[in-house]
Amino acid sequence: MKAIVVGGGIGGLAAAVSLRRVGWEVVVYERAAAFGEIGAGVGVMPNAMRALEWMGLDAEIRRLGTPRVSGGVRSSDGRWLVHLPDVGQEQIIAMHRADLHGVLLRALPSEILFNDVEVTSVEDLDADLVVAADGINSRLRADLLPSAPGPVYAGATAWRGVAPGPFDLPISQTLGPGGEAGILPLGDGRVCWYLAAVAPVGADLDPAEVFAGWHDPLPELVASTPAVIRHDIYELPLLPTFVSGRVALLGDAAHAMTPYLGQGACMALEDAVTLALCDGDLARYDAVRRPRTRAVWRGSRAAGRFGIGLRSPIAVALRDFVLRATPSSAAVRGMGKFATWQVPTQFTRTG
Repeated sequence: MKAIVVGGGIGGLAAAVSLRRVGWEVVVYERAAAFGEIGAGVGVMPNAMRALEWMGLDAEIRRLGTPRVSGGVRSSDGRWLVHLPDVGQEQIIAMHRADLHGVLLRALPSEILFNDVEVTSVEDLDADLVVAADGINSRLRADLLPSAPGPVYAGATAWRGVAPGPFDLPISQTLGPGGEAGILPLGDGRVCWYLAAVAPVGADLDPAEVFAGWHDPLPELVASTPAVIRHDIYELPLLPTFVSGRVALLGDAAHAMTPYLGQGACMALEDAVTLALCDGDLARYDAVRRPRTRAVWRGSRAAGRFGIGLRSPIAVALRDFVLRATPSSAAVRGMGKFATWQVPTQFTRTG
């Protein structure tokens, strides 16, 4: 059985690794001139780590990444709203997105990787399975599901970067009025950070001004970062299906979501393993993955409404009070709710 994967990002490469593991012949087509990954940090959540373990890549991920336990949630003035203990939690592996991408890329033979290839239709692709992993602006999705909605602006813009440091910081999230920040320390003293703020689409904003007065070391992280990445946040409205004929949508092409749970790349890794275990049964893949990703998509939206979406002082104060009053054990359960996914053990074919 032959599969063609369209898209050489994290999701596409993970699909190729997973399909080869169950015996498929695979080639990967990437539109860019070279395989690579842009961005800053990624937290490999426990659910994603289980997918990578199934692929046989967990040792390399642990070698390059740094096990971390979340330090908790802070208010914009630096007060801890939720300070989580180091015990009783599964660890997150903190790493640069380029390192995660590199692990997946090195797991594939170079002769199956083709860059600078533009694919806009599946008609001429000779394969039993086509995996559309070509991102939120997927051309294959638009071709296969012309009546399905395209990406929509999620109401916020974001900045990301890697501060060289060295810093010694815990993982943390900061919630303020109309904005949020995240800190993801790497093992070598560098810190991956992000900022997000409610804003009109395409707004010309300076993050130093938007987040002026937020707690240290956020201003220092931004100021010391040599290259800051800016992008508006888009999401993909829920699709009626992830499959069409012999084509399966995967990752952001299927379910691009807001970043407020940190599960975007993790969902793509889950998709990849599940698709391989379905072994060509796309009806089963659709039936398994749509409910799961829909729940995480909605959870991320809810987290955004409770976090970055609150702007009035009264609403922010009430949110902060609720968080401070939440027992650590309940906070751990809430934050780990979407990371409990396990690799499927067995499927019965639907067709």
